Amino acid sequence: MRIIIYTGKGGVGKTSVSAATARRLAKMGYRTLLMSTDSAHSLGDSLGVDIPADVYNLDKNLDVLEIDIIHEMRTRWSDISDYITSFLTSQGLGDITAEEMAIIPGMEMIAALFYVLQFKENDDYDVIVMDTAPTGETLRLLSFPDISNWYIDRFYSMFKRLMSLARYTVSKIIDLPIPNKKVIASIDEMKDKMLEVRDILEDPATTIRLVLNPERMVINETMRTYTYTCLYNKTVECLIVNKIYPREELKSDYFKERLEAQDKYMEEIDHAFSPLKIFNAYQMSTELRGPEKLDMLADMLFGDSDPSEVYETESPMKFESEGDIDKLIVKMPFVKKDMIEMFRSDNDVLIIKVGSHKKTITLPLTLKDAEVLGAELNNEVLTISLKRKNVAK
Repeated sequence: MRIIIYTGKGGVGKTSVSAATARRLAKMGYRTLLMSTDSAHSLGDSLGVDIPADVYNLDKNLDVLEIDIIHEMRTRWSDISDYITSFLTSQGLGDITAEEMAIIPGMEMIAALFYVLQFKENDDYDVIVMDTAPTGETLRLLSFPDISNWYIDRFYSMFKRLMSLARYTVSKIIDLPIPNKKVIASIDEMKDKMLEVRDILEDPATTIRLVLNPERMVINETMRTYTYTCLYNKTVECLIVNKIYPREELKSDYFKERLEAQDKYMEEIDHAFSPLKIFNAYQMSTELRGPEKLDMLADMLFGDSDPSEVYETESPMKFESEGDIDKLIVKMPFVKKDMIEMFRSDNDVLIIKVGSHKKTITLPLTLKDAEVLGAELNNEVLTISLKRKNVAK
Protein backbone atom coordinates (compact mmCIF):
# COMPACT_ATOMS: atom_id res chain seq x y z
CA MET A 1 0.00 0.00 0.00
CA ARG A 2 1.37 3.39 -1.04
CA ILE A 3 1.28 6.16 1.58
CA ILE A 4 1.92 9.79 0.63
CA ILE A 5 2.27 12.24 3.53
CA TYR A 6 2.01 15.94 2.73
CA THR A 7 3.39 18.35 5.31
CA GLY A 8 4.60 21.91 5.55
CA LYS A 9 4.18 25.21 7.35
CA GLY A 10 0.62 26.32 8.06
CA GLY A 11 -1.01 28.14 5.15
CA VAL A 12 1.18 26.82 2.33
CA GLY A 13 -1.68 24.87 0.73
CA LYS A 14 -1.17 21.30 1.99
CA THR A 15 -4.90 20.54 2.04
CA SER A 16 -5.48 21.68 -1.54
CA VAL A 17 -2.44 19.75 -2.80
CA SER A 18 -3.50 16.63 -0.88
CA ALA A 19 -7.06 16.80 -2.19
CA ALA A 20 -5.90 17.42 -5.76
CA THR A 21 -3.51 14.45 -5.56
CA ALA A 22 -6.19 12.12 -4.15
CA ARG A 23 -8.74 13.12 -6.82
CA ARG A 24 -6.21 12.49 -9.60
CA LEU A 25 -5.27 9.07 -8.17
CA ALA A 26 -8.94 8.03 -7.87
CA LYS A 27 -9.58 9.06 -11.49
CA MET A 28 -6.64 6.87 -12.54
CA GLY A 29 -8.34 3.87 -10.93
CA TYR A 30 -6.46 3.64 -7.62
CA ARG A 31 -8.56 2.82 -4.55
CA THR A 32 -7.74 6.04 -2.72
CA LEU A 33 -8.25 7.35 0.81
CA LEU A 34 -7.75 11.04 1.58
CA MET A 35 -7.09 11.35 5.33
CA SER A 36 -6.73 14.47 7.48
CA THR A 37 -4.77 14.29 10.75
CA ASP A 38 -5.08 18.02 11.42
CA SER A 39 -7.40 18.84 14.33
CA ALA A 40 -8.37 22.03 12.44
CA HIS A 41 -9.83 20.08 9.54
CA SER A 42 -10.30 21.87 6.22
CA LEU A 43 -10.74 18.98 3.77
CA GLY A 44 -14.49 19.55 3.69
CA ASP A 45 -13.94 23.22 2.81
CA SER A 46 -11.49 22.32 0.05
CA LEU A 47 -13.72 19.61 -1.42
CA GLY A 48 -16.92 21.60 -0.93
CA VAL A 49 -18.70 18.91 1.13
CA ASP A 50 -19.55 18.13 4.76
CA ILE A 51 -17.51 15.15 6.00
CA PRO A 52 -18.82 12.91 8.84
CA ALA A 53 -16.67 11.37 11.60
CA ASP A 54 -16.32 7.97 9.85
CA VAL A 55 -14.90 6.98 6.46
CA TYR A 56 -16.99 8.74 3.81
CA ASN A 57 -17.26 7.73 0.16
CA LEU A 58 -16.92 10.95 -1.83
CA ASP A 59 -16.63 9.62 -5.37
CA LYS A 60 -15.72 6.52 -7.34
CA ASN A 61 -12.49 5.08 -5.88
CA LEU A 62 -12.26 8.01 -3.43
CA ASP A 63 -12.98 7.87 0.31
CA VAL A 64 -12.34 10.66 2.82
CA LEU A 65 -11.61 10.49 6.57
CA GLU A 66 -11.12 13.34 9.03
CA ILE A 67 -9.90 12.07 12.41
CA ASP A 68 -12.36 13.14 15.16
CA ILE A 69 -10.57 12.37 18.41
CA ILE A 70 -13.68 12.64 20.61
CA HIS A 71 -15.41 10.09 18.37
CA GLU A 72 -12.31 7.85 18.48
CA MET A 73 -12.08 7.99 22.27
CA ARG A 74 -15.76 7.06 22.61
CA THR A 75 -15.47 4.13 20.23
CA ARG A 76 -11.99 2.76 19.57
CA TRP A 77 -10.61 3.41 23.09
CA SER A 78 -13.74 3.60 25.20
CA ASP A 79 -12.18 1.45 27.96
CA ILE A 80 -9.25 3.84 28.42
CA SER A 81 -11.44 6.93 28.08
CA ASP A 82 -14.04 5.66 30.56
CA TYR A 83 -11.36 4.87 33.15
CA ILE A 84 -9.63 8.26 32.86
CA THR A 85 -13.02 10.01 33.04
CA SER A 86 -14.03 8.07 36.16
CA PHE A 87 -10.65 8.77 37.78
CA LEU A 88 -10.88 12.51 37.10
CA THR A 89 -14.50 12.60 38.28
CA SER A 90 -13.43 10.94 41.53
CA GLN A 91 -10.99 13.82 41.98
CA GLY A 92 -13.75 16.43 41.81
CA LEU A 93 -13.97 17.31 38.12
CA GLY A 94 -17.40 17.52 36.51
CA ASP A 95 -18.45 14.84 34.02
CA ILE A 96 -18.11 17.05 30.91
CA THR A 97 -14.75 18.49 31.98
CA ALA A 98 -13.47 15.01 32.87
CA GLU A 99 -14.46 13.65 29.45
CA GLU A 100 -12.56 16.46 27.72
CA MET A 101 -9.52 15.95 29.98
CA ALA A 102 -9.60 12.22 29.19
CA ILE A 103 -8.33 12.94 25.68
CA ILE A 104 -4.71 11.90 26.09
CA PRO A 105 -2.16 14.10 24.26
CA GLY A 106 -1.12 12.32 21.09
CA MET A 107 -4.25 10.17 20.75
CA GLU A 108 -5.21 11.91 17.51
CA MET A 109 -1.90 10.85 16.02
CA ILE A 110 -2.27 7.30 17.33
CA ALA A 111 -5.77 7.11 15.83
CA ALA A 112 -4.48 8.13 12.40
CA LEU A 113 -1.62 5.63 12.52
CA PHE A 114 -3.89 2.79 13.64
CA TYR A 115 -6.31 3.50 10.81
CA VAL A 116 -3.42 3.19 8.38
CA LEU A 117 -2.51 -0.17 9.93
CA GLN A 118 -6.11 -1.36 9.73
CA PHE A 119 -6.47 -0.37 6.08
CA LYS A 120 -3.22 -2.11 5.18
CA GLU A 121 -4.22 -5.33 6.96
CA ASN A 122 -7.61 -5.34 5.21
CA ASP A 123 -6.20 -4.34 1.80
CA ASP A 124 -8.82 -1.58 1.59
CA TYR A 125 -6.81 0.92 -0.46
CA ASP A 126 -4.02 1.16 -3.00
CA VAL A 127 -2.99 4.67 -1.93
CA ILE A 128 -3.50 6.74 1.23
CA VAL A 129 -2.92 10.48 0.93
CA MET A 130 -2.43 12.14 4.33
CA ASP A 131 -3.13 15.83 4.81
CA THR A 132 -1.29 16.62 8.03
CA ALA A 133 -1.14 19.37 10.60
CA PRO A 134 1.59 22.05 10.33
CA THR A 135 5.11 20.66 10.58
CA GLY A 136 5.51 20.59 14.37
CA GLU A 137 2.54 18.26 14.83
CA THR A 138 3.53 16.17 11.82
CA LEU A 139 7.00 15.58 13.25
CA ARG A 140 5.33 14.34 16.43
CA LEU A 141 3.24 12.00 14.27
CA LEU A 142 6.35 10.59 12.58
CA SER A 143 8.26 10.18 15.85
CA PHE A 144 5.34 8.84 17.89
CA PRO A 145 5.87 5.07 17.32
CA ASP A 146 9.44 5.25 18.65
CA ILE A 147 8.62 7.57 21.56
CA SER A 148 5.52 5.68 22.67
CA ASN A 149 7.23 2.30 22.58
CA TRP A 150 10.20 3.62 24.53
CA TYR A 151 7.83 5.07 27.15
CA ILE A 152 5.70 1.92 27.43
CA ASP A 153 8.73 -0.38 27.55
CA ARG A 154 10.31 1.60 30.39
CA PHE A 155 7.30 2.52 32.49
CA TYR A 156 4.29 0.44 31.59
CA SER A 157 5.49 -2.84 33.13
CA MET A 158 6.08 -1.00 36.39
CA PHE A 159 2.64 0.63 36.10
CA LYS A 160 0.95 -2.76 35.69
CA ARG A 161 2.68 -4.14 38.77
CA LEU A 162 1.67 -1.12 40.82
CA MET A 163 -1.93 -1.33 39.62
CA SER A 164 -2.09 -5.04 40.52
CA LEU A 165 -0.90 -4.19 44.01
CA ALA A 166 -3.22 -1.19 44.30
CA ARG A 167 -6.24 -3.30 43.40
CA TYR A 168 -5.79 -5.19 46.65
CA THR A 169 -4.61 -2.33 48.84
CA VAL A 170 -5.39 1.26 47.84
CA SER A 171 -8.82 0.50 46.38
CA LYS A 172 -9.88 -1.05 49.71
CA ILE A 173 -8.82 2.01 51.70
CA ILE A 174 -9.87 4.99 49.56
CA ASP A 175 -12.49 5.53 46.89
CA LEU A 176 -10.13 5.54 43.90
CA PRO A 177 -10.99 3.77 40.62
CA ILE A 178 -8.36 1.22 39.58
CA PRO A 179 -8.00 0.28 35.88
CA ASN A 180 -9.53 -3.11 35.15
CA LYS A 181 -8.15 -5.83 32.87
CA LYS A 182 -9.87 -4.35 29.81
CA VAL A 183 -8.01 -1.06 30.27
CA ILE A 184 -4.68 -2.86 30.66
CA ALA A 185 -5.46 -5.03 27.61
CA SER A 186 -6.25 -1.93 25.52
CA ILE A 187 -2.89 -0.37 26.41
CA ASP A 188 -1.14 -3.69 25.63
CA GLU A 189 -2.83 -3.77 22.23
CA MET A 190 -1.77 -0.18 21.60
CA LYS A 191 1.86 -1.04 22.33
CA ASP A 192 1.85 -4.07 20.01
CA LYS A 193 0.30 -2.11 17.17
CA MET A 194 2.86 0.68 17.49
CA LEU A 195 5.60 -1.73 16.41
CA GLU A 196 3.64 -2.59 13.27
CA VAL A 197 2.93 1.09 12.59
CA ARG A 198 6.64 1.90 12.80
CA ASP A 199 7.35 -0.71 10.11
CA ILE A 200 4.71 0.86 7.83
CA LEU A 201 6.13 4.36 8.30
CA GLU A 202 9.64 3.14 7.45
CA ASP A 203 8.48 1.16 4.41
CA PRO A 204 9.90 2.53 1.10
CA ALA A 205 6.29 2.90 -0.12
CA THR A 206 5.69 5.51 2.61
CA THR A 207 7.17 8.88 1.73
CA ILE A 208 7.02 12.54 2.73
CA ARG A 209 6.26 15.37 0.33
CA LEU A 210 7.14 18.85 1.57
CA VAL A 211 4.84 21.69 0.53
CA LEU A 212 6.22 25.23 0.63
CA ASN A 213 5.81 28.70 -0.86
CA PRO A 214 8.66 30.84 -2.26
CA GLU A 215 8.98 32.93 0.92
CA ARG A 216 11.92 33.31 3.35
CA MET A 217 10.26 32.06 6.56
CA VAL A 218 8.61 29.14 4.77
CA ILE A 219 11.86 28.05 3.13
CA ASN A 220 13.69 28.14 6.46
CA GLU A 221 11.04 26.01 8.17
CA THR A 222 11.01 23.56 5.26
CA MET A 223 14.78 23.13 5.61
CA ARG A 224 14.35 22.32 9.32
CA THR A 225 11.53 19.90 8.53
CA TYR A 226 13.71 18.13 5.97
CA THR A 227 16.42 17.73 8.60
CA TYR A 228 14.05 16.32 11.21
CA THR A 229 12.31 13.90 8.86
CA CYS A 230 15.72 12.46 7.96
CA LEU A 231 16.49 12.21 11.68
CA TYR A 232 13.31 10.15 12.11
CA ASN A 233 14.35 7.95 9.18
CA LYS A 234 11.49 8.99 6.90
CA THR A 235 12.12 9.48 3.19
CA VAL A 236 11.43 12.91 1.71
CA GLU A 237 10.81 12.23 -1.98
CA CYS A 238 9.93 15.61 -3.48
CA LEU A 239 8.97 19.26 -2.98
CA ILE A 240 5.73 20.97 -3.98
CA VAL A 241 6.34 24.69 -4.46
CA ASN A 242 2.83 26.14 -4.25
CA LYS A 243 1.30 29.59 -4.82
CA ILE A 244 3.89 30.82 -7.33
CA TYR A 245 2.91 34.16 -8.89
CA PRO A 246 2.66 33.70 -12.69
CA ARG A 247 5.01 36.25 -14.26
CA GLU A 248 3.13 36.51 -17.55
CA GLU A 249 -0.04 37.63 -15.75
CA LEU A 250 1.63 40.17 -13.44
CA LYS A 251 3.49 42.58 -15.67
CA SER A 252 2.71 45.81 -13.83
CA ASP A 253 5.39 47.68 -11.85
CA TYR A 254 3.37 46.98 -8.69
CA PHE A 255 4.47 43.33 -8.74
CA LYS A 256 8.02 43.90 -10.02
CA GLU A 257 9.70 43.78 -6.61
CA ARG A 258 7.62 40.79 -5.51
CA LEU A 259 8.47 38.85 -8.67
CA GLU A 260 12.18 39.62 -8.32
CA ALA A 261 12.13 38.30 -4.74
CA GLN A 262 10.23 35.22 -5.90
CA ASP A 263 12.83 34.51 -8.60
CA LYS A 264 15.54 34.73 -5.95
CA TYR A 265 13.70 32.32 -3.64
CA MET A 266 12.92 29.85 -6.44
CA GLU A 267 16.63 29.74 -7.31
CA GLU A 268 17.48 29.22 -3.65
CA ILE A 269 14.96 26.37 -3.32
CA ASP A 270 16.40 24.64 -6.38
CA HIS A 271 19.96 24.99 -5.08
CA ALA A 272 19.24 24.04 -1.46
CA PHE A 273 17.09 20.96 -2.06
CA SER A 274 18.75 19.54 -5.16
CA PRO A 275 18.59 16.72 -6.26
CA LEU A 276 15.02 16.34 -4.88
CA LYS A 277 12.34 16.48 -7.57
CA ILE A 278 10.39 19.75 -7.49
CA PHE A 279 6.81 20.32 -8.65
CA ASN A 280 5.51 23.86 -9.19
CA ALA A 281 1.94 25.13 -8.81
CA TYR A 282 0.95 28.66 -9.72
CA GLN A 283 -1.33 30.98 -7.78
CA MET A 284 -4.85 30.77 -9.16
CA SER A 285 -6.84 33.94 -9.72
CA THR A 286 -9.99 32.30 -8.30
CA GLU A 287 -10.73 30.56 -5.00
CA LEU A 288 -9.20 27.07 -4.93
CA ARG A 289 -12.28 25.16 -3.80
CA GLY A 290 -14.30 22.33 -5.30
CA PRO A 291 -13.57 19.47 -7.73
CA GLU A 292 -12.97 21.58 -10.84
CA LYS A 293 -10.35 23.84 -9.23
CA LEU A 294 -8.63 20.89 -7.54
CA ASP A 295 -8.39 19.08 -10.87
CA MET A 296 -6.79 22.20 -12.38
CA LEU A 297 -4.22 22.15 -9.57
CA ALA A 298 -3.50 18.46 -10.23
CA ASP A 299 -2.95 19.29 -13.94
CA MET A 300 -0.41 21.97 -12.98
CA LEU A 301 1.44 19.66 -10.62
CA PHE A 302 1.44 16.30 -12.36
CA GLY A 303 0.35 16.81 -15.97
CA ASP A 304 -0.21 13.33 -17.41
CA SER A 305 2.12 11.60 -14.94
CA ASP A 306 1.14 9.22 -12.13
CA PRO A 307 1.09 11.03 -8.73
CA SER A 308 1.67 7.73 -6.92
CA GLU A 309 5.16 7.40 -8.39
CA VAL A 310 7.94 7.14 -5.80
CA TYR A 311 10.56 9.76 -6.66
CA GLU A 312 13.12 8.84 -3.98
CA THR A 313 13.67 5.44 -2.34
CA GLU A 314 16.93 5.81 -0.42
CA SER A 315 16.48 5.56 3.33
CA PRO A 316 17.97 8.48 5.30
CA MET A 317 19.38 6.02 7.85
CA LYS A 318 21.32 2.80 7.31
CA PHE A 319 24.02 0.52 8.75
CA GLU A 320 27.17 -0.44 6.87
CA SER A 321 30.17 -2.59 7.80
CA GLU A 322 33.80 -2.01 6.92
CA GLY A 323 36.01 -4.79 8.25
CA ASP A 324 35.46 -4.99 12.01
CA ILE A 325 33.85 -1.52 12.17
CA ASP A 326 30.09 -0.99 11.89
CA LYS A 327 28.83 2.39 10.78
CA LEU A 328 25.49 4.06 11.33
CA ILE A 329 24.98 6.54 8.49
CA VAL A 330 22.34 9.27 8.84
CA LYS A 331 21.46 11.89 6.25
CA MET A 332 21.63 15.33 7.92
CA PRO A 333 20.73 18.13 5.48
CA PHE A 334 21.21 21.75 6.59
CA VAL A 335 22.91 20.73 9.86
CA LYS A 336 26.15 22.02 11.37
CA LYS A 337 28.36 19.96 13.65
CA ASP A 338 27.60 22.01 16.77
CA MET A 339 23.86 21.37 16.33
CA ILE A 340 24.21 17.62 16.95
CA GLU A 341 24.29 15.87 20.32
CA MET A 342 24.70 12.14 20.78
CA PHE A 343 24.58 9.92 23.85
CA ARG A 344 23.74 6.44 25.10
CA SER A 345 20.78 5.82 27.42
CA ASP A 346 21.17 2.03 27.61
CA ASN A 347 23.63 -0.48 26.23
CA ASP A 348 21.48 -1.00 23.12
CA VAL A 349 20.05 2.51 22.74
CA LEU A 350 21.71 5.42 20.94
CA ILE A 351 20.10 8.88 21.01
CA ILE A 352 20.79 11.57 18.41
CA LYS A 353 19.52 15.06 19.18
CA VAL A 354 19.28 17.91 16.68
CA GLY A 355 17.75 21.12 17.95
CA SER A 356 14.58 20.29 19.88
CA HIS A 357 14.14 16.90 18.21
CA LYS A 358 15.76 13.60 19.06
CA LYS A 359 15.81 10.12 17.59
CA THR A 360 16.02 7.06 19.83
CA ILE A 361 17.75 4.27 17.93
CA THR A 362 17.63 0.72 19.25
CA LEU A 363 20.82 -0.89 17.97
CA PRO A 364 20.75 -4.39 16.42
CA LEU A 365 21.48 -7.23 18.85
CA THR A 366 24.88 -7.70 17.25
CA LEU A 367 25.78 -4.13 18.27
CA LYS A 368 24.46 -4.27 21.81
CA ASP A 369 27.23 -3.03 24.13
CA ALA A 370 29.23 -1.89 21.09
CA GLU A 371 31.78 0.83 21.75
CA VAL A 372 31.11 4.16 20.02
CA LEU A 373 34.43 5.09 18.43
CA GLY A 374 33.35 8.50 17.20
CA ALA A 375 31.13 10.49 14.88
CA GLU A 376 31.86 12.60 11.83
CA LEU A 377 29.73 15.01 9.78
CA ASN A 378 30.74 15.37 6.14
CA ASN A 379 28.68 16.60 3.18
CA GLU A 380 25.47 16.58 5.22
CA VAL A 381 25.98 12.94 6.27
CA LEU A 382 26.56 11.90 9.88
CA THR A 383 28.64 8.74 10.26
CA ILE A 384 28.83 7.05 13.67
CA SER A 385 31.46 4.34 14.02
CA LEU A 386 30.94 1.42 16.40
CA LYS A 387 33.11 -1.53 17.36
CA ARG A 388 31.62 -4.73 18.71
CA LYS A 389 33.13 -5.81 22.03
CA ASN A 390 33.34 -9.44 21.00
CA VAL A 391 35.57 -8.61 18.02
CA ALA A 392 39.22 -9.36 18.67
CA LYS A 393 41.59 -6.42 18.27
